[in-house]
Amino acid sequence: MVRMSAEERRESVVRAAIGEFSRTGYHGTSTEVIARRVGVSQPYLFRLYANKQAIFLAASERCLAETTRVMEKASEGLSGDEALDAMSDAYQKLIAEDPDKLLMQMQMYVAVAAAEAAGDHSFGESVRAGWMELWDTVRLALGADVDESTKFMAYGMLINTLVSMGFAPDHRVWVGFEKSDQGPKC
Repeated sequence: MVRMSAEERRESVVRAAIGEFSRTGYHGTSTEVIARRVGVSQPYLFRLYANKQAIFLAASERCLAETTRVMEKASEGLSGDEALDAMSDAYQKLIAEDPDKLLMQMQMYVAVAAAEAAGDHSFGESVRAGWMELWDTVRLALGADVDESTKFMAYGMLINTLVSMGFAPDHRVWVGFEKSDQGPKC
């Protein structure tokens, strides 16, 4: 049996954490479940990450970074409507192929809001920074057009919400979205 390095274990923890947190949220996910899924003990898990919050933040940062990379890759060399269409298509593909990323995004927003309400403003700093990188990537791809960027991100959040609630692609709630071969379009 080949032993994994600490970095490989950290990577497996992040992947497992995204899967677990995406389904049961920050408060509903135990570190024991994550450790079991990775095949390590809890004490070892806490050698890799200081605490549950650090695991959640690493998973959140990864989710946002991967979404940002998808947008960068999709819009590379494009501008305006071409960039908009390419990013929209790429995001649809991302959430269709890896729904945990979508659900993790939704859990991030809930966890940060709960922490903010409890007075913990530091919890969301990392998530907000990652979200701003995503925003800036979209904004730059759309020619720094704030209105188009806002519209794109707003439609994206609406799509996140509707998909998270389980609305089928043919449900009437999607009327008004531009249709493509792959379903609703931002």
